[in-house]
Amino acid sequence: MATMVQETATSRETGDRRLHETPASEVRRHELAAFLRHRREHIAPEQLGLPRGKRRRTPGLRREEVAHLSAVGVTWYTWLEQARDIQVSVQVLDALARTLLLDASERAHLFNLAGAVDPAPGSHCSSVTDAQRIVLDQLEPLPACITNSRYDILAYNRTYGLLMCDLDAVPPMDRNCMVLCYTNPDWQAATVDLEGAMRLMAAKFRANMAEHLGEPAWKILLKRLMTESAEFREAWERHEVVRSLTKRKQFLNAHVGHLNLDHTDLWLGPHNGARMVTYAPADEESRRRLEQLRTIALGRERAAA
Repeated sequence: MATMVQETATSRETGDRRLHETPASEVRRHELAAFLRHRREHIAPEQLGLPRGKRRRTPGLRREEVAHLSAVGVTWYTWLEQARDIQVSVQVLDALARTLLLDASERAHLFNLAGAVDPAPGSHCSSVTDAQRIVLDQLEPLPACITNSRYDILAYNRTYGLLMCDLDAVPPMDRNCMVLCYTNPDWQAATVDLEGAMRLMAAKFRANMAEHLGEPAWKILLKRLMTESAEFREAWERHEVVRSLTKRKQFLNAHVGHLNLDHTDLWLGPHNGARMVTYAPADEESRRRLEQLRTIALGRERAAA
């Protein structure tokens, strides 16, 4: 009898707590569901390389297509669009954002509605100070950027922005040296020893990831690389490990041609944290061509303005 009374009291207390918490959480779930439905219905199948077919009645994508492309269960995704009270991980939110082709504002809105913190690069870059940005600009025409240990490019100067590809044209969430090395054709074309660079990058990434194995952002990046690049999967299976090192690199720049540059990491905090990556010319011809590259970058900036 006492147990029954206790269970009844506990049940009543839980019900009162749910009643107290329901309004805000329920509104948030319904807003999230409506947002997902709206985005799904406004993406043409052709945008994701899917056939439209003659029997398609649903405007935009089907639920099962979104679920498949995001690597989640159809039933689970259906519950999400039905505003059911289920937990959503940041990995799933990241996959949905990519599948639904969300821009930076829409992605931030998605994570806000889900009550989650976006682990992707570009979601917040408060670690880059105004003083560091000034240093980047003052290093011109030397290409320079600031990256974290996950190889997200947090900031860069004009010359670096055109060194291997047009970084300004790359979406912020894709500005990651690992992603660019393994998936961006322009970046790959500018890398003289691409096979060696891919193998080295995978070994450096594995070494850095050892300190971040439980962090969602690292797992999301690893999953993306494993999914999108057969070359990365092959390099990853080698289980090679190497720390950052200074070395001479060769690039075949699309604007000024061959460049011989000496790579140096300038650590901005604890080792293996954020660092400023610089490239100094190894010969006079490379110095002259870096000057040309800076002039091209300035011209583009003025034209855009």
